[in-house]
Amino acid sequence: MKRLLVLIVTLAIISTDFSDACTTVIISGKYTSDGRPILWKHRDTGTPNNKLVWLKDGKLRAIALIDSDDARSNNIWIGFNSAGFAIMNSASYNLKGSDTTSLTDQEGILMKAALMSCSTVDEFEQFLKNYKKPRGVEANFGVIDASGGAAYFETDNFNYTKIDVNDRKVAPHGYVVRTNYSFTGAANAGSGYIRYETAENLFYRASGSNNLNVPYMIDNMCRSLENSYSGQGISDFLNLDEKQDNFIYFQDCINRFSTSSSVIIQGVKPDEAPEFTTMWAIIGFPLSSLPVPVWLTQKGTLPELVKAGGKDNSELSDLSLILKNRMVPSQRSETKYYINTTKIANAQGTGITQKLKPVSDEIIRNANEKLSQWRKSRKMNQGEIEAFYNWTDSYIRKGYSDLFNLRIQK
Repeated sequence: MKRLLVLIVTLAIISTDFSDACTTVIISGKYTSDGRPILWKHRDTGTPNNKLVWLKDGKLRAIALIDSDDARSNNIWIGFNSAGFAIMNSASYNLKGSDTTSLTDQEGILMKAALMSCSTVDEFEQFLKNYKKPRGVEANFGVIDASGGAAYFETDNFNYTKIDVNDRKVAPHGYVVRTNYSFTGAANAGSGYIRYETAENLFYRASGSNNLNVPYMIDNMCRSLENSYSGQGISDFLNLDEKQDNFIYFQDCINRFSTSSSVIIQGVKPDEAPEFTTMWAIIGFPLSSLPVPVWLTQKGTLPELVKAGGKDNSELSDLSLILKNRMVPSQRSETKYYINTTKIANAQGTGITQKLKPVSDEIIRNANEKLSQWRKSRKMNQGEIEAFYNWTDSYIRKGYSDLFNLRIQK
């Protein structure tokens, strides 16, 4: 125990707080349980409130995740469009080398421009080639398309390297993980090495048990509190009493204090229409939030819970952050890096994440049932999508109200 405490204190001292420190993965459709590619972004940012927007100011329509205070939707952080093309990024901190270009932090602008105009992975590569330089970026851009294309582009101001996730020599188990360094960048620089190893371990286990699929990822990746370096995991504390406080350092876990959302984009098989592309959006702190499936509609309809006008926050984000504050009750300086595990899960089954799981499972079950019907008919039913959104809004609000007596007045 003494050795573990020393390790935790040491990690707290040496850890660098990169606020934009996401964990991401691309999974080839050749290896997923249902043959559809997957793009996953577990987002860390200094802006805790996120929401979804419908975009129509380009060649293609799209749905994307933005910061709540981005009233004009200038920057998007993950999204998909009507061609079935999807894009995300993780910030990289080891690509620039000696480059001292002052233009920075243009990743969200670049991704929005790509989302509005690109239909395929190949088109995105051409987009990168033609994009004005210096690009003002240092990132791992991840993209998939409706033809099965799947690739990362490790990109800086002037150069990029493509990593093809469909190449078995590059991705022998069908997936590629990226955190906050690039494999083509400077060695031992950047950040996210512990999170990379944690995610790599999780996806390796999933690939070996044929569990590269959305429900498994929501339970085991989006809600992960494992640390590959210390060996800790939430399962270590499930036998603790609900009244017993048990704080652990979680800044090097996939879920950390700065986590603001966890979004999975499930692509389509090559013989399916792009309209079947599905975004599973967990808006807010994933350990206290719920997955909301969304699709592109002609009217740009979205569930009320995940959208908001102007600089307003989404309702789901606000609800999740109220419960996050119960898990992380002190946010004075470094204390915000310690989370109380018994508020997440405990022996009595009264932890916040435990209580939300049946609600989450029902949303996933209902959505997959609808998707199965639509895929069989080979057509998305716009009316049924809107009815599903209404059910989702009502069901989630009831869940937070019944379980935690929480309501957000809008």
